[in-house]
Amino acid sequence: MTTDTLRPLVDNLKILAHPARLRILVLLRSGELCVCEVAAVLGLAPSTVSEHLTGLRRTGLVREWKVGRRVHVALSDEAAARPVLDSLWPLLAATEGELARNLALARALRCEICLPDECPETASQA
Repeated sequence: MTTDTLRPLVDNLKILAHPARLRILVLLRSGELCVCEVAAVLGLAPSTVSEHLTGLRRTGLVREWKVGRRVHVALSDEAAARPVLDSLWPLLAATEGELARNLALARALRCEICLPDECPETASQA
């Protein structure tokens, strides 16, 4: 094997070497999310989450698209990403419970998290 043939694997492993990126992948296993929801669940700034997502997207592990003013992300459908993602799930199973609880809270507060200026509850408090 040459260095060039190993490059994609090395790039994927580098991206996976950060706890926040692994936690993002676990969150996305439950389905698509808005970047602001990911930020709320992980307790990170949206800009930090966006940086992590850029690396994950570059390696083909996640995809993203805009819905109005929000950016949504999900696990990639690409065939090349599947073996990498499938190999991670058994290793990350212990984190799923905690993240699932946090995700449930974020989804319950989706309106306040993503679009506070358009949320009826928040607007009536202003």
